[in-house]
Amino acid sequence: MRSKKVLCLLVAVCFGFVMAGVAVATDKGPETITMDSKVYPEHKKSLVTFSHQKHNVDYQIGCSECHHVYKDGENVWKEGDEVAKCDCCHSEAKAPREPKLSKEEKIKGYHYSAIHENCKGCHQDVNKEGKAAPTKCTECHPK
Repeated sequence: MRSKKVLCLLVAVCFGFVMAGVAVATDKGPETITMDSKVYPEHKKSLVTFSHQKHNVDYQIGCSECHHVYKDGENVWKEGDEVAKCDCCHSEAKAPREPKLSKEEKIKGYHYSAIHENCKGCHQDVNKEGKAAPTKCTECHPK
């Protein structure tokens, strides 16, 4: 009788682990994301839509490569934390030409700089590895 209880408990624990794994594996965000931001009064190019699934699962890009919360210069965001829209922090559209700002200042405050540095920069790095990733305006912003 005792061995039946132990066996049932063991099966229940194993089932719990399997279900927890399924829940984590299926919560990888939306299939696609359209980069629509309220910081632009009007969009001069078409909106970028990309496959979140391909980037995260197929290309195995870690969540914290795009999602971040910086404290003391370190990204402390971890999987399971709230995902904020980019324009929550990168809250201005495009950096002005004057005064001259550093690259870091542009990325920190301006949506255009943050998105282009992160996305286009990563794509350029991937291309250097011999893989194909879009880097031209019309490849990400179709007409």
